[in-house]
Amino acid sequence: MSSAVSGAGAAKESVRRPAGGTWQEGERRKDRAPRRDPEPRKTRGARRDRRLLWALPPVAALALFFLYPLALVVEQSFSPDTGGTSIEPYTEVFASAAFREALTTTVWLAVGSTAGCLVLGFALALVIAFVPFPGSRAVARFIDVFLSFPSFLITLALLFIYGTVGMVNGAWTDLTGAASGPVQFLTTPWGVLLAEITYFTPFVMRPLLAAFSQLDTAQIEVASSLGARPARIVRRVILPEALPALAAGGSLVLVLCLNEFGIVLFTGAKGVTTLPTLVYSKAILESDYPAACVVAVVNVALSVGLYAVYRMVARRAGA
Repeated sequence: MSSAVSGAGAAKESVRRPAGGTWQEGERRKDRAPRRDPEPRKTRGARRDRRLLWALPPVAALALFFLYPLALVVEQSFSPDTGGTSIEPYTEVFASAAFREALTTTVWLAVGSTAGCLVLGFALALVIAFVPFPGSRAVARFIDVFLSFPSFLITLALLFIYGTVGMVNGAWTDLTGAASGPVQFLTTPWGVLLAEITYFTPFVMRPLLAAFSQLDTAQIEVASSLGARPARIVRRVILPEALPALAAGGSLVLVLCLNEFGIVLFTGAKGVTTLPTLVYSKAILESDYPAACVVAVVNVALSVGLYAVYRMVARRAGA
């Protein structure tokens, strides 16, 4: 019987043991066997080449229509009229009073317009989001449409209302018989400020309305049930949630106001020269292309820096 058991065990062992050697030898052969690559190198290389081929046309178009003209502007800014390459155009422009005045005007108009847009946009977004009234959804949708309007259209509308021969001054002269009306601020820096605030406020309202739509209204209800006044609810509950959207919208408006040209041109504001209008004056009216390119390079540098700040703030805000 013991021989039968041993014979059966030997038979099982022979079944388990791979042909041609022991288990260890079989495992070694498996390890030495070449493993098949799920995707051959030639296929991966061909796929990478196709991706590069698809990316080539847009990259070439970007380089041809954007990077190349920008490089020409930078090159021209180092090319004085006397010839050669020099930083003389930069020293002349930076030393001029016109450039310093234009830079100061551009900065204070951009900062003032941004502050006005933040205050007005926050107030209007609060009303639309939390004060129920008929047509609130239509107003919110109109804000999206308003973002597509050109800036000169808003300025033209303000000219019809507050211009020298606008509706307000026309009604005043008809009633009093005066030669001119009392409203003359539209051709001053304050008129430019009003036009920019009017046009750019929806750029602040849009991210605010998106942030308010994600706000948990239960917090507002709890605060109201505990006796908090509306001003305190806004300050303690709504404003902290709106700060990222305010920062993102304000950064975007600051960049847009810094480069605004149409509003300043259409208002006809006397003595208001910004960096974009200075570029226009130097290039078109004076034919001083090196100076125009210097001002343009400064404007681009400011815009890119502010845009980097905007993207950083927008990323943190989740925009």
